[in-house]
Amino acid sequence: MSLFKDKTLLITGGTGSFGNAVLNRFLRSDIGEIRIFFRDEKKQDDMRHEFQVKMPEVAEKIEFYIGDVRDIASVKNAMHGVDFIFHAAALKQVPSCEFFPIEAVKTNVLGTENVLTAAIEAGVKNVVCLSTDKAAYPVNAMGTSKAMMEKVIVAKARTTTTTKICCTRYGNVMCSRGSVIPLWIDQIRNGNPITLTEPTMTRFIMSLDEAVDLVLFAFEHGIAGDILVQKAPACTIQTQAEAVCELFGGDKEQIKVIGIRHGEKMYETLLTNEECSRAVDMGNFYRVPCDNRGLNYDKYFSQGNKERTKLSEFNSNNTRRLNLEETKEKIASLAYIQEELKKNAK
Repeated sequence: MSLFKDKTLLITGGTGSFGNAVLNRFLRSDIGEIRIFFRDEKKQDDMRHEFQVKMPEVAEKIEFYIGDVRDIASVKNAMHGVDFIFHAAALKQVPSCEFFPIEAVKTNVLGTENVLTAAIEAGVKNVVCLSTDKAAYPVNAMGTSKAMMEKVIVAKARTTTTTKICCTRYGNVMCSRGSVIPLWIDQIRNGNPITLTEPTMTRFIMSLDEAVDLVLFAFEHGIAGDILVQKAPACTIQTQAEAVCELFGGDKEQIKVIGIRHGEKMYETLLTNEECSRAVDMGNFYRVPCDNRGLNYDKYFSQGNKERTKLSEFNSNNTRRLNLEETKEKIASLAYIQEELKKNAK
């Protein structure tokens, strides 16, 4: 954590699952201050009390700022003295964004513009923005707004030399806010069949800790305008549901298929075919460099890119597919699941 020694980190949308994971990872490190920026005072108060109980010796490192990324004045109010930003504030639920697409634009697109504008003006050194696989080949309002968010990030990265701006893109984070596993656990405990949309759907599968790892990798190794993704494995929704049933005593034979929700994809994409043409393999990660060509396209009639990488689209159908036992093992390793299993044992 030496990069963060005595530094101030701002997390937008900081009361969410990602913000909690960062606090759990960083708070006992040598970081100077972590600012939680969010518009919901109740969630901030809950988080304040939680960490005062859980980590009383370091809880004073957390500072809370009430504000909304849609309001640039409130964003600027939280920027003074900030060294680094993890931008996680977003509308993330696919169905709600389908019904209220302009709200997704206000938060995911214009909110990101506000955060980056304020960061550049304040001289913030490094900003990592969190995107989603739904931004690649978007078919729903949430993914479209996130795709536009990424365009804003890349455009901003081109215009500043003082603030490094990168973007991470990842798939489903297990047990994060609004994810399906906590719902399934509740359904099993209430004696109800668990519900899933379409058994053959595939989804990338990763933990909150892996999401934090990806952001830290981008922070350390990303270059301005980069999009970075992790080589995550995937499984079918059916396999994930059966794994939860086996862990929590649910009846796999009673799984109820309810059909695809508004705007859902059958599989998710982390890198498009076009992005793969210039992606850089970095071991456990891929890096998509910023296209820094200018608006003068005349020269490309005689000068172009003759070669491309052999990598093709990277999606949840062609990545490594986890079987039932592997999926169950990955789910069982989560701290949230271990706590829930302890409750079952009482």
